[in-house]
Amino acid sequence: MPLSLTDVLLSPIERPPCMRCRTRMNLASIVPRFDHSEKRTFECPKCHFIETVVVPDPIRSEEVNRPADTVKPPE
Repeated sequence: MPLSLTDVLLSPIERPPCMRCRTRMNLASIVPRFDHSEKRTFECPKCHFIETVVVPDPIRSEEVNRPADTVKPPE
């Protein structure tokens, strides 16, 4: 059985619950945007409700905290 986008890219915590039936939604698509963010579309497997969210791209965004940015050399 082939892997879906949800299996590869998202942990269960990042998959939002459906606003209608509270079932965990599946990732349907990811579209990169010009402002270093991603438009993610989720679909509920039970009631087919669709939700779209815009999130900062973790690789290119300045808004995401990176652990390496906060590490300081020992004194």
